[in-house]
Amino acid sequence: MSTDCGIRLKKIPDFPRMRTGRVRLWTPLLVLLGLTAIAGCERQAAPPKAKSERPHLVETAPVVSDSLNVVRTRTGTLRARREVKIYAQEEGRVTALPFYEGDRVSEGDVVVRLDDTLLRVQLARATATRKQAQQDLQRLKELRARKLVSEDEYARALTQLEVAEADEQVLQTRHGYTTISTPIDGLVIERLSEPGSLVQRLQHVLTIADPSSLMTELPVSELILPDLRVGDAARVRIDALGDQVFEGRITRIHPSLDPVTRRGTIEVELNPVPEGAVPGQLCRVELTTHASRRKVIPFVALRRDETSEYVYILDEESRAQRVNVNSGLRLAELIEITEGLEEGQQVITKGFLDLMPGMPVKPVNLVSPPA
Repeated sequence: MSTDCGIRLKKIPDFPRMRTGRVRLWTPLLVLLGLTAIAGCERQAAPPKAKSERPHLVETAPVVSDSLNVVRTRTGTLRARREVKIYAQEEGRVTALPFYEGDRVSEGDVVVRLDDTLLRVQLARATATRKQAQQDLQRLKELRARKLVSEDEYARALTQLEVAEADEQVLQTRHGYTTISTPIDGLVIERLSEPGSLVQRLQHVLTIADPSSLMTELPVSELILPDLRVGDAARVRIDALGDQVFEGRITRIHPSLDPVTRRGTIEVELNPVPEGAVPGQLCRVELTTHASRRKVIPFVALRRDETSEYVYILDEESRAQRVNVNSGLRLAELIEITEGLEEGQQVITKGFLDLMPGMPVKPVNLVSPPA
């Protein structure tokens, strides 16, 4: 007897002479062997099932180009636009310092007086010397008219008078430094000495600020600076004054950048000054740039490794291809692409697990760029 797989099974012999107990042992064993062989044939004869390949699913988004404004918030510290530090230009003992922090002063008010005793004496001596030189020169001038003195003697007398006048002017100036007046209207915000203290030359004594105009300096990326202009409006929030929004204006853009951070500096002025705003407060300034055309993609599409930034794009054969790019500003959930992509290309935004360049992919949400 044979099966479909070519296995021949021998006929089970008769066992007439065997005892009944041995036949009972052989029969189940032979039946089991036959069933095993038949099952093996069936497995061998069955055709293999084809292995199904699931496509690699991805999501995509188009590269779009649009005129976009960039909104950035920067923090800064308020300070008075006009702030004057008063220094002692002469050494001496402070005899009067009438104003304290918070006192208001007007232009021309005397804010510091120094002991001028020594300088007054030196000035008086210089004045006497100058008068003597004038008298000597006048006497020699009369003698010179009668040819009784030489021209050299007259020239020396003239020089002595000029030196005496210069010495007197120097001491007059130094004496004037013992009385210091404020050059601006404002508030005293620092008082660094007391009457009776000895101050050195060029020692800081007072600081006076004009609170009628407050401003702040802000660091700004070099990528944003070209889109800002002097006179642009800015929205300012002062933490100490709650959620109120005040109008500010860009008054100056510094012409140089920090070579380390690649940031420039702009000045934003608050004028008029809100009630309750004072120098030293923390402020948050919202800057909005002029609209400019930018190519953008979803931020999640941008990849980075140790060598470069890159994205995966969908080619004409529905394969994923890696493209190196250069990014610019981040705009909320978008990122600007300055180099490497063209408008309308499809970039992969999801499905990066096990994704390799050249791999066939199936986009599940293919989106066309807006017309």
